[in-house]
Amino acid sequence: MVQKILIIGGVAGGATAATRLRRLNEEDNIILFEKGEYISFANCGLPYHIGGEIKERDNLLLQTVEGMEQQYALDIRNFSEVTTIDPIKNEISVLNHQTGETYTESFDKLIISTGAKAITPPIPGMEAAKNIFSLRNIPDMDLIKEYIAKHDIQTATIIGGGFIGLEMMENLKVLDLNVQLVEMAPQVMPNIDFEMAQQLHTQINMHGVNLLLNDGLKEFKDNGKKLLLTSGKVLETDLTILSIGVTPENTLAKECGIELGFKNAIKVNDQLQTNYPDIFAIGDVIEVKDFVDQSPTNIPLAWPANRQGRLVADIINGIPAMYPGTQGASVAKIFELTAASTGNSERMLKNKGIDFQVIHIHPNSHAGYYPGASPIHLKLLFGNDGKILGAQGVGTKGVEKRIDVISTAMKFGGTADQLAGLELAYAPPYSSAKDPVNMLGYTADNMMNQKVKTIQWHEVDALLDQNAYFLDIREDFELATGSLPNSTVIPLNQLRNRLDELPKDKTIYVYCQVGLRGYNASRILMHHGFDVKNLDGGYKTYKLATYVMKNKPFKLAPKQQVSASTIDSSLKTIEVDACGLQCPGPILKVKEHMDQMTDGQKMVVQASDFGFSADIESWAKSTGNTVLTNEIKGDNVVATIAKGNSLQANVASLPQDGLLRETKNGATMVVFSGDMDKALASMIIALGAAAMGKQVTIFFTFWGLGVLKKQKVKKQGLAKLFDIMLPNNAESLPISSMNMGGAGAKMIKSVMKQKNVDPLPVMIEKANKIGVKFIACTMSMDIMGIEREELFDFVEFGGVAAYLGDSEDSNLNLFI
Repeated sequence: MVQKILIIGGVAGGATAATRLRRLNEEDNIILFEKGEYISFANCGLPYHIGGEIKERDNLLLQTVEGMEQQYALDIRNFSEVTTIDPIKNEISVLNHQTGETYTESFDKLIISTGAKAITPPIPGMEAAKNIFSLRNIPDMDLIKEYIAKHDIQTATIIGGGFIGLEMMENLKVLDLNVQLVEMAPQVMPNIDFEMAQQLHTQINMHGVNLLLNDGLKEFKDNGKKLLLTSGKVLETDLTILSIGVTPENTLAKECGIELGFKNAIKVNDQLQTNYPDIFAIGDVIEVKDFVDQSPTNIPLAWPANRQGRLVADIINGIPAMYPGTQGASVAKIFELTAASTGNSERMLKNKGIDFQVIHIHPNSHAGYYPGASPIHLKLLFGNDGKILGAQGVGTKGVEKRIDVISTAMKFGGTADQLAGLELAYAPPYSSAKDPVNMLGYTADNMMNQKVKTIQWHEVDALLDQNAYFLDIREDFELATGSLPNSTVIPLNQLRNRLDELPKDKTIYVYCQVGLRGYNASRILMHHGFDVKNLDGGYKTYKLATYVMKNKPFKLAPKQQVSASTIDSSLKTIEVDACGLQCPGPILKVKEHMDQMTDGQKMVVQASDFGFSADIESWAKSTGNTVLTNEIKGDNVVATIAKGNSLQANVASLPQDGLLRETKNGATMVVFSGDMDKALASMIIALGAAAMGKQVTIFFTFWGLGVLKKQKVKKQGLAKLFDIMLPNNAESLPISSMNMGGAGAKMIKSVMKQKNVDPLPVMIEKANKIGVKFIACTMSMDIMGIEREELFDFVEFGGVAAYLGDSEDSNLNLFI
């Protein structure tokens, strides 16, 4: 029987349903109504055209009316708004916006795919403002682009930190605007949990976006040029994008008596039918079942809408099909980071009263020994029976791949521990022999089989307040990254020999950097009768979760202009590649090239270390040079610096009383340790200080003299005994902990080579080249029988007076 099928809404679900209906039946009369001009457009790509990433506007138009009509023999009526539905007569009323004509159309089957609309609460002052926009369709995008093109926009404000808000934030920043984002919740991206979102907050701040959390928009003032927030704070803005969220576009359904459900979305059964059997609904406008617990929800995403569009066509044509629910798998790009999730978040599970367990891990995206590996932060949520309830990931590479794998396992009923058994493709550029997904499975298996008990990052502060016993099993050199207060420190490799130092009458809360060594320590302690719990995800998860926002005032018009006299365009621009270098390598490379440049000459430098963005600003300010541009492109920081000819900031300063005083700008260090890690620390500080323009002196005494040795010479008597105890040269130093007969030092050197960190002798040579003064204590040399020819040729010799003389001019003095 030939049917007359009407579809209301021509984007995503509606367009998919129309084309599938035609492929299944060549005879049916299929009419698609769209109140706007465009059908089947890529609304997820709208922000990227505003920012210029998608160059051609037409690339967003997946199908034209004419093309789709011809290919599928459809009757497509754009500019046609359905104004009423009569479910008893099976009729609709249609307004043609081009002609003004209103007419009725009967149907055998009706599909409602009206989608969602932007939430626009009645905020005082909105009516008088002309600089307020939302983004849902092509015309919205055109209006925003036109407004930016015609007005002097310097500061843009995003209200709301969901998908569209974050994408607009990034793309407005690409346009070199000052951007601020206001979010009423404690975090952006509500589909992931707070500690995962904190990584996004860090990256957002790094790009100079001011992020205001736990705050909302109360009122527009000064014709939209000022925003009064609920906190009382007032923001200046030239453009405001409302991205507060969306709500189902249910007007037609509500007015004709179609039953509504969760958030007033259209209630449908698993056949996508409403309470009227001839009327179906799909996409963002409908209530769906949450795949995790079958509770009603509304999840406005592209994949469910397209899937439902295909299924409803099958159902109408008598093909057995049903829609089982929505997992909510999603992914978004936030500058260089990718954030993806599937299933329920921890917050959702708590609200539903569902018991769950949590895993955090921080593996590399691929094998660490292959260049370009970057960390992925993964979180898995699962029930006591192993059922996967949700997963989240944040990182730069391979994030969505892992979430997709977990989402697939979840879809087909796989349990958390079964993730360990997934056979996943492996080669060093793509993964590890134990993929991060496998690692989640192994960890889940340990937890489900009582091999380890864990605590979460958000429990730490309360336990600290209760004077709980925390055991840090990291190595000494790791402690510089931070630690929990009052922790007992026993490195893992010493733990078995120091068990008598630990209390048997207290729970021991053990932690390492990312959780893996903490698990190993937990197993040791459990075997010896201790009550122990491991900090899930280690100190890294806690540190990420407790990040504190760093908003800075914007530089507003007139934008700072660099004097033409500062830049000489006739000079060749120097290009410097500092990618792959660890701090302070990039700054050191900049200084080496800048020393060879002429005043007014420009340098363009690239660095893969995101911290370089802040470092180059500080360095230029300190050394009297000028940063012209400083931005992140791809995965690199790209800065343009002009060599300045102004007075150096380190020569003198003029205080308010008008008296010129000398400004100390030296740095001195005493090195009396012969450990490689401590020598490395002294060289890194010295190189960084010298690169910042400081006059650096390092005074080596006693065991520290081993750092300066370049060769071994033949000796007699006590000098020979000392020579046996001292290393042969700077390449032979032990490390202070975990030396393991030299194996630890070899391991550190291997990692340094992988990470492109210079060996210690090379650092020493570089430090000498940029002016670091090396002084060997002659008294210590005499006591230990060290000859001058053993040491580097550039080393100076002196006593404590030589060191103290330089320390008088120093504002930095360290003992290592």
